[in-house]
Amino acid sequence: MDFEYSARTRELIAQLDAFMEAHVLPANQEYHDTWASGKYPIDLIDRLKAKAFADGLWNMFSPELRDSDPGTRLSNLEYAPLAEIMGRVPWSSEVFNCSAPDTGNMEVFLRSGTEEQNRQWLDPLLMGEIRSIVGLTEPDAASSDLTNLQTTITRDGDHYVINGRKWFSTGAKHPNAKVALVFGVSDPDPDADRHKRHSFILVPLDTPGVEIVRDVPIMHHHAAEGHCEVAYRNVRVPVENILAAEGDGFRLAQERLGPGRIHHCMRTIGQCELALELMCDRALERKTFGKALAERANIQDWIAQSRFEIDQARLLMLRAAWKMDKSGPKAARVDVSAIKVVAARLQTQVTDRAMQVFGAAGITPDTPLSFLWTWGRALRFVDGPDEVHMMVIARDELKRAGNKAGRNTHHYVNPY
Repeated sequence: MDFEYSARTRELIAQLDAFMEAHVLPANQEYHDTWASGKYPIDLIDRLKAKAFADGLWNMFSPELRDSDPGTRLSNLEYAPLAEIMGRVPWSSEVFNCSAPDTGNMEVFLRSGTEEQNRQWLDPLLMGEIRSIVGLTEPDAASSDLTNLQTTITRDGDHYVINGRKWFSTGAKHPNAKVALVFGVSDPDPDADRHKRHSFILVPLDTPGVEIVRDVPIMHHHAAEGHCEVAYRNVRVPVENILAAEGDGFRLAQERLGPGRIHHCMRTIGQCELALELMCDRALERKTFGKALAERANIQDWIAQSRFEIDQARLLMLRAAWKMDKSGPKAARVDVSAIKVVAARLQTQVTDRAMQVFGAAGITPDTPLSFLWTWGRALRFVDGPDEVHMMVIARDELKRAGNKAGRNTHHYVNPY
């Protein structure tokens, strides 16, 4: 495994760094001021998107883009440092058409969309003209097990009828949100294979019966584009709106979640780097009892620990990306679960230390730290809770131990 960045990746890192410095960071205040006024900063985003598109910093997230698709086709390993950079300004991913949940949804279309579905939805998504949401988790089901989900997708002649309630549908408040990929039960037989009872279906958000019930705050923070609860009441869509085939929902969800999970981890590492930089700057400039904070042994310990924890997490993330590129998302499943747990915990650890160094200012909106800490805590649920990923890792470890039954481990035990 060689994780040295290629010449092409280094060029893109330099180009993206320059773009962030020249265009994104100077617009950060405008973004937050516009959002605080009750409007989504769509004009600002569109201006920056036009620049990013012209500069070739576009659709960098997928190695599966078709030859005719706009954008820069990168492997997961190549994309990792670029996602880190975008993660430092959480709203900036949209500028480069690399934001969730669109990236995952586009990958579903690329793998399983029909020609007409891709013409109607994928092509404008790739151009950044529309946004999309995904309807997975539900308030009335333990959503960490997708086979528990209860929204129904019922065939009625030439239509399907959807009934259910989803929440944490990120992006539903975005002014350009046009379509939802809704996951639900299409086979009502409780004795059927539980991994083949669900399907994904495309639901235009202006379809009668679709209602955005509320924007669900995360620890009192609202996302600009919303993490919404969405009700689907007798929503009728044509049978052509099914993705792949009936019963393929669980498979599509697993294929979709792998790359999405690792993209979150890439951005998280960038946010942890930012938190560490802020911690160091504060430690150098602030004094207590006649000495700079940077001279305090406990502060130095926090800085050192943050440095090696970030580097460890990055190496784990790069290995998962490398394995995904080499053998596919399924082969990297355990590695992705590992980095998903490590990265989310890392974010709360590093930002917590930085907040402490900032004192009371660290828990105010005057720095990004309190938001980053909150988002790190949320990441322990996003794309599957820690406990599920730990179970995946433990089961794999136990399976490998079982496959080596009879090995001479007893020789390592002290006989006395």
